[in-house]
Amino acid sequence: MKKRHIWSLFLVLGLIMLTACQDEETSEENPQQDETEDVTQSDETADDTTPEEDLSDDDQSEAGDDVEENETNEVEETVEVSYQINQGNWRVEPISDEGESKVALLTIDDAPDQHAVEMAHILKELDVPAIFFVNGHFLETEEKHENLKEIHELGFSIGNHTYNHPNLKDIPVEEQREQLVSLNDKVEEIIGERPTFFRAPFGANTEDSLAIAEEENMVVMNWTYGYDWEKQYQDSEALADIMVNTEFLNDGANLLMHDREWTKNALETIVTGLREKGYTFVDPQAIKGVGDDI
Repeated sequence: MKKRHIWSLFLVLGLIMLTACQDEETSEENPQQDETEDVTQSDETADDTTPEEDLSDDDQSEAGDDVEENETNEVEETVEVSYQINQGNWRVEPISDEGESKVALLTIDDAPDQHAVEMAHILKELDVPAIFFVNGHFLETEEKHENLKEIHELGFSIGNHTYNHPNLKDIPVEEQREQLVSLNDKVEEIIGERPTFFRAPFGANTEDSLAIAEEENMVVMNWTYGYDWEKQYQDSEALADIMVNTEFLNDGANLLMHDREWTKNALETIVTGLREKGYTFVDPQAIKGVGDDI
């Protein structure tokens, strides 16, 4: 009888030990399942952040191009203000004694009529900056809007030459304001920024137009010389010769030209001739604007 009890005791102990072993195996399996769940959640989080090493070569290249483009744009937008317009003789002058004085400024009026876009491409090819003074009556179609955008996107400054090219001395102040401000509004609508330079048709400024230009934060400028509207210079060779060899060519020359076929054809020769005489060309963005604290 005692032997039966002993064997029963051994049997019970054996069952207890077997159950404990099974529980231990189960507890060892659960941590592995939990780790799998954690890995899955981590992958989902990683998908949201997309590390750089997971990008394809093309994606990394495009990302690099975007960075380079942004850096380039920042460099292009940073131009030191180092010149000013002399309101007495309309020359471009260095602000400090250390500035280069043997310079010229190129300006093109009556744009974009027929040849301004091509003139802009010629100047871009020659690496020469310029101001294109525009009239509103040349900006009344979508095609002309695209012309202006193209000139601006090539890097050229856009100036205000009034909406309809009137002699400002012949119209009342209300019309003068309309001529200047309505054109600024239209230019801003097309290219996203307002002109910073103003040139009155025929150089005919009034006290009112000067005040309106200042209100609109525009630098007023006329010119030191120009010839392409005179009959004897409506020929590319004659025009190029006089523009380079005139007695009025001096340091800070402010050259007036127009959107004309003969001017377009003379443009490269004019630029080359001025460079051969030692002149460099002023970037309009380097000219002191209204309100610039220099």
